[in-house]
Amino acid sequence: MFKKPLSDTKTSAPLRGSERRKLRQRAQQAYAIDQEELPLLVPEGLLVMKFSTHHKEPGLLYLSAEGDPLWFSIGKNANDSELIPTVYTLWKRPMLLPCLTTPSPVIPVLIGGADLMVPGVVQCVGKPNPGTLVCVSQYERGFMGPGLAVGRMAVDPTKLLSGQIDKGKAVVILHTWKDSLWELGSKADPPPPEPFGAVPKKDEETGITGSNGSAPTTQPGGQSGGGVETGEPAQGGRQAEASVSDPSKASVEPEEDKGESSGEEEKLTPEEVSTVLRTSLLQALKTTLASLPTSAFPMQATTFYTSHILPARPASRTGSISIDIKHSAFKSLTAFLKQSEKQGLIKLKDSKPDVAISAVFPTHADVAAHALHLTVGEIDDKKRKEKERADRREQAEEARERSLSVVELWKPHQTSVKLFQDVQMDTSALYTGSEVRAALNNYVATHDLINHTDQRLINVASDDILNAATSNKSKPPLVSATREELTVALCDRMQPWHRVRMGKSDPVTKKGQLRPISVVVKIRQGRKACTLITGFESFLLSPTTIADALRARCASSTAVSPLPGRGGGEEIMVQGKQLKTVTDFLTGELGVPKKWIEVADLSDAKKKK
Repeated sequence: MFKKPLSDTKTSAPLRGSERRKLRQRAQQAYAIDQEELPLLVPEGLLVMKFSTHHKEPGLLYLSAEGDPLWFSIGKNANDSELIPTVYTLWKRPMLLPCLTTPSPVIPVLIGGADLMVPGVVQCVGKPNPGTLVCVSQYERGFMGPGLAVGRMAVDPTKLLSGQIDKGKAVVILHTWKDSLWELGSKADPPPPEPFGAVPKKDEETGITGSNGSAPTTQPGGQSGGGVETGEPAQGGRQAEASVSDPSKASVEPEEDKGESSGEEEKLTPEEVSTVLRTSLLQALKTTLASLPTSAFPMQATTFYTSHILPARPASRTGSISIDIKHSAFKSLTAFLKQSEKQGLIKLKDSKPDVAISAVFPTHADVAAHALHLTVGEIDDKKRKEKERADRREQAEEARERSLSVVELWKPHQTSVKLFQDVQMDTSALYTGSEVRAALNNYVATHDLINHTDQRLINVASDDILNAATSNKSKPPLVSATREELTVALCDRMQPWHRVRMGKSDPVTKKGQLRPISVVVKIRQGRKACTLITGFESFLLSPTTIADALRARCASSTAVSPLPGRGGGEEIMVQGKQLKTVTDFLTGELGVPKKWIEVADLSDAKKKK
């Protein structure tokens, strides 16, 4: 629901005392909140804000005084709709909703907009009914993790846990950690998981069994697993499934690497760990360390180990294994480095509190004989680059969705109609500047109007239709002119139109000349300067969106007020001289071309009077 940014937000306003009391009552009745917990979950200083999702669903959002979204409702009658907690609220009271846990690889897919599928449910803490709200957290053996998603139960949990249901959606996700709703707040990190013993042991509340507070780990069909359906279900798009065999050992691997891991965590002997470390050192000496300048030394032992040896581990053998120097035959990094120095691979320098590497010897015979292998660092680098490419694609897609395109158009009118009729072009159509120029060139070529003395010029006076289509009563008639001059003159005699399009939405085409957005600094209320923005309506821009964004960017107060007169539009006021910040925001964030922004500073002129 909040995978993409909200399409429309209104300015937040303080919640009145009576409305806050009503909200507390709604929350207490819906979630059986103790009286002493109400001030924490419905605190003083609440703000309320109207919004619309990217699917144009209206809603109400309740924010703390610090700006964290705490509750929201969806629907036209949001005041009477179901009150839904955000993850910020779940982190304050973990057992506010029944909870389903899922393996760690599933969480990023949920954040990407997927629903939780039945194979992805590890355990169910609480007693949800179909259609009721639940939270989703990451599975942690012996611990209860914080809620990372809020959704609606799609199946009967009794049938799910008994194995009667083994496929389909388990939870329809409404809101997640790191979605656009979460980003409106402080973007705080989730709290750490708590041991099950710290969770209240009220069976009727939590559904946790056992006297020691341990959680049931019954899974669908008697098996553990994780699976999610990607994409937005409402869109009916393509679906994919991600699964893991054991949630306690779950890992996400590239498709081509799936056959390299058996899914079982391999345990190496101390001698094998030592061999892996030496092989990794030889790999590093032949690659990354060989290209370092002498100025890079001396190098601290910990830097040498973490930046060069560990990334050089063989990926085929150690990709799913945690290599620890303590598990080797050396027991410590210093002992390993001293052994490597005796073998002539490196040179050490005594340094407190640790030794340092003063030189390396990539030309050593053992290094020359070492066969290069695929390393963990290369796999990690590949994953990082893939993520960066995916992030760039997502950013480009988001930029396209909010990009603004402005096209000036002209329609044949009065004396210009005959010229378009002559070249057999539709006189009721709208034409861009390049299309008007093409029509003019066609007419000039057909009637042989190029000046033979100077071919840059067009003979205007010798042709009645061209002369009438480009003449202006306020100016002397043209005898000859360049193509550029004639194109401008012809457009001046045509009827102006314009077309504006925001992202992928349908374009809006209107009659009349498009006026630029005005950004002006004026002096108001004595000596106070303020920046006034008008004329943005023609560019399909929301005043509240601009005002809210500039309030944060400029760290100044903003206000939206109607302009005097019928159909005068609205005016955005930003406190202070903010010409550059406003202009950069309009061009950079909203995509308004610079030619459609008029900037003026009238504050100095006011002071001189």
